[in-house]
Amino acid sequence: MSRKQNKTKKRSEALARLTLFEKAALLSGGGAWKSRALPRRGLPALFFSDGPHGLRKQEGIGDHLGLHASRPATCFPTAATVANSWDTELAEAVGEALGNEARSQGVDVLLGPGLNIKRSPLCGRNFEYFSEDPYLSGKLAAAYVRGIQRGGALACVKHYAVNSQEFRRMTLNAVVDERALRELYLTGFEIAVKEGRPGALMTSYNQVNGIQSNENPQLMLDILRDEWGYDGMVVTDWGGSDDHIRGIQCRSTLEMPNPGLYAAREVLRAVERGELSEAEIDLCLKDYFRTLRRAAVQAKKAVPVDPLRQHALARRAARESAVLLKNDGILPLSGEETVALIGDFAFMPRYQGAGSSLVNSRRVETLRGQLSQRLGGKLIGAASGYARHGDDSKRRAAKRLRRALKLARKASCVIFCCGLDEMAETEGLDRKTLALPAAQRRVLHSLADVNPNIILVLSAGSVVDLSVERDARAVLHGYLGGEAGAGAMAELLYGEATPMGKLTESYPRALSDTPAYPYRKLRGNCAEYRESLYVGYRYYDRAGRSLYHPFGFGLSYTSFSYRDLTVEAEGVRFFVKNSGARDGAEIAQLYISALESEVFRPEKELKGFAKVFLKAGEEKEVFIPFDDKSFRVYDSARGCFIEEEGRYRILVGASAADLRLAAETERGGERMLIPQEKKRLPHYFSGAAQQVGRAEFERLLGRKTERPALAGELLRGDAVHELRRSRGLLARLIYRGLQRALNKSAAKREPNLNLIFTYHMPFRAFSKFGSGRISPEMTEAVLLMLNGHLIAGGRKFFLEGLKNRRENRRNERALR
Repeated sequence: MSRKQNKTKKRSEALARLTLFEKAALLSGGGAWKSRALPRRGLPALFFSDGPHGLRKQEGIGDHLGLHASRPATCFPTAATVANSWDTELAEAVGEALGNEARSQGVDVLLGPGLNIKRSPLCGRNFEYFSEDPYLSGKLAAAYVRGIQRGGALACVKHYAVNSQEFRRMTLNAVVDERALRELYLTGFEIAVKEGRPGALMTSYNQVNGIQSNENPQLMLDILRDEWGYDGMVVTDWGGSDDHIRGIQCRSTLEMPNPGLYAAREVLRAVERGELSEAEIDLCLKDYFRTLRRAAVQAKKAVPVDPLRQHALARRAARESAVLLKNDGILPLSGEETVALIGDFAFMPRYQGAGSSLVNSRRVETLRGQLSQRLGGKLIGAASGYARHGDDSKRRAAKRLRRALKLARKASCVIFCCGLDEMAETEGLDRKTLALPAAQRRVLHSLADVNPNIILVLSAGSVVDLSVERDARAVLHGYLGGEAGAGAMAELLYGEATPMGKLTESYPRALSDTPAYPYRKLRGNCAEYRESLYVGYRYYDRAGRSLYHPFGFGLSYTSFSYRDLTVEAEGVRFFVKNSGARDGAEIAQLYISALESEVFRPEKELKGFAKVFLKAGEEKEVFIPFDDKSFRVYDSARGCFIEEEGRYRILVGASAADLRLAAETERGGERMLIPQEKKRLPHYFSGAAQQVGRAEFERLLGRKTERPALAGELLRGDAVHELRRSRGLLARLIYRGLQRALNKSAAKREPNLNLIFTYHMPFRAFSKFGSGRISPEMTEAVLLMLNGHLIAGGRKFFLEGLKNRRENRRNERALR
């Protein structure tokens, strides 16, 4: 008997020993951060933890959003930061360190990486995501997955799929055309699944084209399981399940976090009604048992974690990911200059995002501490300059500014630390503007009036308005650099290392220039992705929009030249030379443009990249291979990818706007089954993606779009914030209380994450968190009360509560 046959036999034997109720119970979580254990069957629980850039294993009572303390851990730079390294080896090393730390704390499944596409720079969670480009996102995510799993934990890629905004994410319906779905929003997941082979995958809260992600047969069965061959576990996002039975039918393995045993009773009733077969349950459990075995193998990889080595890797990642956006020659500093250090971020760095990824960092460096050690008396002083959250009185603000200006006048140069605060970038909220806080802008402008030698050190997890560059001679963007980011910035400022990061997102000149801007308002609960494929540089190229900085841009303390592009059947070859006086690294980028196509396509698309380390004067030959993504396009009529025959332009360069080498090649292939007509889709063919009307979008979709009408009464799928439209007095009173609490939190610039989460949560999700204390029938009773039927609702709640408690006790005895 082969090993594979032996494993199949053991799985079958394990399943045969279970009762139907035990099987049903295993398909939902057993706690805030664990699956359900069945000790009498020898089945342990799987332990989960957040951790895209650092472990967040909570002590004692667990919660979804980090309200309670977690164990100390290394905080690495966020995914948006490491992405700027364009370095899969570095991403893999960070992943392995995360896996080591997870395994050392008994964590089986690390919830990360996240790789949703940055459709809009306003998404409050962009700091957790890699890029606006799916190819780059997928390659980096796959590297993280390989590293995490080599380190001893199973990786869980998330959030599948089309989860590109935080506002109303739990009740949102993402309406997207088939080509954009396959070419843009799923390609990164495809690469991560096929090349990384993650042990787990997390579905998103939102609907995709009217069907909940976790219960979407196209996403879950046709694509993930059948086309990509994924055999791992699928878990819902916490509270993200709508219909548990449909989820099982779509081979979703685990409903999280802890709906209690009513979920098992739901499964039994569905089997009794003939809606669900035991074979469908067994298929999910085979995936679950496979994951248990993989976790047991991973547990053997546990090794002691060295915090100093972890910290050193965190600094390396921050150093190699920082992006030099502007430099007129003032950098690197020599160490002989007198320096004034201004900015609250110099004292208390902004080094990670807020939300479920918040890490209790072991050791956090500050730029003030780093420069004090390096410069001694050359650092003539440090001042905050502005209040972190812009909440100063006029008197205090004036006092801070006077102190900052006094130091600036004395110094040879000013290092000004600024960026976005914690409230600006957090899970559960989207940003409203690209601008840096007004207080920071005012201080920077005033400093530039008294000292022209301004060096801007920027901290933010996503795109910001870079009009502030005019007041600075140099801009060094560290993104969110983790616990060791300050040390990395100091090394780069003083030339101990050369900047080598490049942007993985475009920096527009105005929010209104971004392709999704005209479609930011929801139609009912629908977010219409009318811009289709035109996201990021794919749009700016075709529309001819002026940018502060293009995708792939980044300066260095040295320079690079390219020559001799050769196109071969397997890929492209060319030479890159470090023509400057310092050692450094260049990120060479391969773009491909279809010159003849029967469908609308972006002007060019990233299809490969290589990070090349070169000593001063050194030259290397670089080879970037083609792969199955290089020339493909999705044929919606066929329902599959094809390689379209015709001519292609091959472009190689330093950024999307700095293309040094070009060649053409002819490719054989197929023709589109049904070509798209320019006259029917004029704005898509021209690239004027901001001007797409409803009729043209419907022609692209091939169906009508509907604006869901809000029901007169609150329903289980409505979010808590819909309390405002209820006719019930109780509902309106609760809404006012919630709104006051949210306004108070916003005024303090301190995000109350659990409150934000609750505000946007659908009523149906409450039973997913209650450990079985709240059944769906009890939720319906609550809705009755909120809709004004206090007596009927109260009576039902009491009776259903007694019934639920009685059944829970009986079920718990059955599992002992």
